[in-house]
Amino acid sequence: MLNDKTILITGGTGSFGKKFIEIVLKEHKPRKLIIYSRDEMKQFEMQEQLKDWNVLRFFIGDVRDKEQLSLTMSGVDYIIHAAALKIVPAMEYNPGEAIKTNVIGAMNIIECAIKHGVKKVIALSTDKACNPINLYGATKLCSDKLFVAANAYSGSAEMRFSVVRYGNVVGSRGSVVPFFRGKRKEGVIPITDPRMTRFWITLEQGVRFVLKNLKRMHGGEVFIPKIPSMNIMDLAKAVAPECETTIIGIRPGEKLHEVMISADDSYNTIELDDAYVIKPAFTWWDHGNHMEGKSVPDSFYYSSDTNKEWLTIPQLQEMIGE
Repeated sequence: MLNDKTILITGGTGSFGKKFIEIVLKEHKPRKLIIYSRDEMKQFEMQEQLKDWNVLRFFIGDVRDKEQLSLTMSGVDYIIHAAALKIVPAMEYNPGEAIKTNVIGAMNIIECAIKHGVKKVIALSTDKACNPINLYGATKLCSDKLFVAANAYSGSAEMRFSVVRYGNVVGSRGSVVPFFRGKRKEGVIPITDPRMTRFWITLEQGVRFVLKNLKRMHGGEVFIPKIPSMNIMDLAKAVAPECETTIIGIRPGEKLHEVMISADDSYNTIELDDAYVIKPAFTWWDHGNHMEGKSVPDSFYYSSDTNKEWLTIPQLQEMIGE
């Protein structure tokens, strides 16, 4: 469905953006692939690496800048919104910056997409948006609600907005794997809490899940993949088996376990073969959508500590190697 289409990706020079562009260029034939991001050096490096591809267009800009954002959307068919400020402690200390990018930026994406008649928009979310206890999670929950509600006032049956929510990404910028690798040289791995668990997904799995939902979305859904959990002690052993560990305590705004579907969301959630879908609780939603799915039990919740699938240390080592 991407062949001969124009796709815009915000945050296109980030970890997800790089993998998304790699897969799209390798497996599809888009008319144009627009990379929109703030960092001109990363754009320059990407241009050098991909200089043989004439379908790429690079725009320097911030999702906070509505006018610049609007200039990039003329003729765009699909938008993947991956731009965000996401480092939890930094967002706790700089709450206004998180709101400007993650909330106001989301509003700008929606308004510009409606103005230009973009057919489909998928926004990337996070497990931290479910029952948030930190500002990053709260801003992403707010963003999710904005994209779901955008379907009600887009004014066009052809325009669709949906959300993909998934867990921690292996090796992404700012994640725990590069941090543990750095600490490996010191011989001691700092652990916040040995009981801590997280959902775990690779960049490629994340990109392919987004592409799959871009095809099957009806508008208004929050898609959550069925993915395994891991324990932080197992991850430390996978990254640095020879190192000792020291317990430093949970950081501000950090959870012991992550939840991607709360019990309160269970009444609007259906289960597919590969995912869960939180349906929008709005009158405009067509209840004939996703008829292949089945309702989850009342009070069902999807949490990293009660997950049925767990990664072993060898499996973690294999994922980290990839």
